[in-house]
Amino acid sequence: MEITTKQLRIQPGRIIAQVSKGQEITITYRGKPRAKIVPVVDKKSVKFDDTGGDDLFGIWKDRKESLL
Repeated sequence: MEITTKQLRIQPGRIIAQVSKGQEITITYRGKPRAKIVPVVDKKSVKFDDTGGDDLFGIWKDRKESLL
């Protein structure tokens, strides 16, 4: 969704409501995109991918010896 800076100034509540529903909004000024409003991801709702892969330690995945 694209809106102008004037629309942002006049209807901030409506715009925040749209963002709260997951909509990303691009703000334009004189017809050119200048900023983007995106929803905040709630860290509590992000689930850990427990498929056995560990990207953080991917370089050590084939290491046989113990590090302790």
